[in-house]
Amino acid sequence: MDFDSDAEAPSWFRTALAERPEHRDTTVDDGKVHLRCWGAEHHPGVVLVHGGSAHSGWWDHIAPLLAQHRRVVAVDLSGHGDSAARESYDITLWAREVVAAADAGGVDRPFHVIGHSMGGWVTAQTGADFADRLTGLTIIDSPLNDRPPENRRARPVRVYPDRETILGRFRTLPPQDVLLPYIRRHIAEESVRAVDEGWTWKFDPTLKAPYTPLRGILPRIDRPTSFIRTEHGLVSPEMAREIRSLLRCRTVLVDLPDAGHHPMLDRPLALVTALRTILAAAGD
Repeated sequence: MDFDSDAEAPSWFRTALAERPEHRDTTVDDGKVHLRCWGAEHHPGVVLVHGGSAHSGWWDHIAPLLAQHRRVVAVDLSGHGDSAARESYDITLWAREVVAAADAGGVDRPFHVIGHSMGGWVTAQTGADFADRLTGLTIIDSPLNDRPPENRRARPVRVYPDRETILGRFRTLPPQDVLLPYIRRHIAEESVRAVDEGWTWKFDPTLKAPYTPLRGILPRIDRPTSFIRTEHGLVSPEMAREIRSLLRCRTVLVDLPDAGHHPMLDRPLALVTALRTILAAAGD
């Protein structure tokens, strides 16, 4: 795989990235929360929630394709992207950050929240805690574990000598065999920041995702919920059926063929089609 093959990027991808997001900040519990926005304010709202160690830029090529007639907001959860680091992290706090991002992003009515992997857990918690703020939820390949797949031990800050070196070290958690090189490049570029000694990652290296008893959260959701299972992801058909049994609300299961755990990196247009269909069916 050629990491630098920007010339291979198809026209749809270049067009999507040309629709640059508006960047905003808000504050939750004295910590900065960063967000990206697409589409006109006062349209029906969609909030996108990234997975662990990721950031709002993972949606840069997805959000513009959802933003026609919608206000789309992607949040950096605290400890990720351009949001503040905290001494400790809690999924209920992250759920409050999702709602705060919607407010700061100009979403002025109940909205649909979409979360990937660990972000799907945050989405579920948002549905349980803020049902009156939501029209529906979509969870993408979030397994029924008490620790997220991106969970890792705290580690010292790693600094790389130059930008190209750190970009070449970009990996997904968990690893995935297929990553479209032009998407990988863009997300990697959005994942790093310059420091005095060189370049480092934007996420908080001390972050350890909180214990999350998902089996206790899902039955509390009373808004329509869609669950997208990727064929080569972390959720087996048996686990998907268990998730459906735990959800007492109206539930739709969607299988995404030939997709890995990170479908925005290997099957982005199939993911967009699934999300557009879900949103249209929900009237969102």
